[in-house]
Amino acid sequence: MSKFEFVTVAEGIAREAGSLLHRFYDKGVTTEYKGDVDLVTEADRASEKLIREKLKAAFPTHGIYGEEGTREQLESEYRWYVDPLDGTTNFAHGFPSFCVILGLERRPAGLAADADGEMVAGVVFDPLRHESFVAERGKGAWLNGKRVHVSTTKTLAESLTATGFPSRKRHGSPNVHFYQEITLRSHGVRRAGSAGLDLAYVACGRLDGFWEFNLNPWDTSAGVLLVEEAGGTVTHFDGGKFTMDSREVLATNGLILGEISHLFTEMFAGRELTPIPTPQEFRELREAARS
Repeated sequence: MSKFEFVTVAEGIAREAGSLLHRFYDKGVTTEYKGDVDLVTEADRASEKLIREKLKAAFPTHGIYGEEGTREQLESEYRWYVDPLDGTTNFAHGFPSFCVILGLERRPAGLAADADGEMVAGVVFDPLRHESFVAERGKGAWLNGKRVHVSTTKTLAESLTATGFPSRKRHGSPNVHFYQEITLRSHGVRRAGSAGLDLAYVACGRLDGFWEFNLNPWDTSAGVLLVEEAGGTVTHFDGGKFTMDSREVLATNGLILGEISHLFTEMFAGRELTPIPTPQEFRELREAARS
């Protein structure tokens, strides 16, 4: 079976899972916690069950690595990374931003267990907007059958970017500082709660960049391929090579990569931090803006 057929089958499965999620979303779902504050719903589990069954029927020799616990045949040449519902917190609160993610990695025989293979196919499906983002290695990135490309925005000052925050231990995450600095230096930062959609939006030019700490392979698998096939870059914060086990991801249109990675390097070194104004300074700034 060709990689193109992998994409075609995976897109069909993602659409089925998306339809299932849409039905749950319309009627409301029961939620529970995995860990302290990580939400999981019956929809997450039902979607992963559907995806697992469909993938095993279509590709019985492939491995599956799913967010909700599926771990099967991980020694196989091909491995699917599955996020059955990316944006669970949004979903549980009725906020309309979530998706299904399927990413396919090829791991040739003899590859070390801790080494990356090559992402060869990916799908991000948004069931509420009926938008299907697909990519095949070497064949480009597509949205509902139309080829997409990253934006041509040249500077951070002109850019619209996105990020995300952890659902737990937010006080220990440095990202609020990065959020502040990028907000002050750009057209704005969006925080919509779905890394899969954020990466897809970089690929199609709706966003110029996206960064986040502590994502998992099922979050990034398809989106990384989408961005790369759309002409963008996916790296560490310092511009270094991204790997599936990376705890940081920086996706850009390529044109603003140098500016953002330089800023991040300076911030990690304790430089380029903008002080928060005091209440009096804020009042003075507000009055100056009015005059």
